[in-house]
Amino acid sequence: MIVAGLFLTSCGTQINLTSWKNPQDNSQISKVVVMPLFDKLEYMKPFEQAMVAYFNSQGLKAIGSLDFLNPSVKYTTDAIQKKVDSLGADAVVIFKYTGTDKSASYVPATYYGGFGGYWGYGGYLGDGMATGGYWTTTSTVNLKALLYTSKNTQGALWTADVSVTDANYVDQASTVIAQKIYADWQKNNLFKYPASAK
Repeated sequence: MIVAGLFLTSCGTQINLTSWKNPQDNSQISKVVVMPLFDKLEYMKPFEQAMVAYFNSQGLKAIGSLDFLNPSVKYTTDAIQKKVDSLGADAVVIFKYTGTDKSASYVPATYYGGFGGYWGYGGYLGDGMATGGYWTTTSTVNLKALLYTSKNTQGALWTADVSVTDANYVDQASTVIAQKIYADWQKNNLFKYPASAK
């Protein structure tokens, strides 16, 4: 899994989330572990910290995986499950990087100012200014989010495809992703506590 260039592009961040909730699983959560499975620690840490901070600010108890797991150690699923259980967490949300899409588009030259004749008759241009055309590149990072509960570690309670377009900072993008995920979990009635709880 390569995460080179993750979140590091130009301007105008756009984040889309498409989710699915398991209709046969009515589990609810009260404390979640956030676990981004990225290759680079410099992406993992701010992503995790921003997401945990947002969840906690909304009343959903959250803890980052880096708070209790060593990123340089490979753990078995059972070992991770025991650690999660020991923290009193009833769910884990995992993030996987699934690729980056890049697209180039041409912005044509634009003319500003001048005159175009009277009432559409006669065409001429007075003093004005033109900008030359240029190429712009858009990068979209794709992530897969999977929410598992301690009751059912085999099948996900909730999944989502997340696309992040032209993000400047990992923590800012992560906060927006957390907002969208929290709202979606709320809509799907995944919380054990009232929505207004803080």
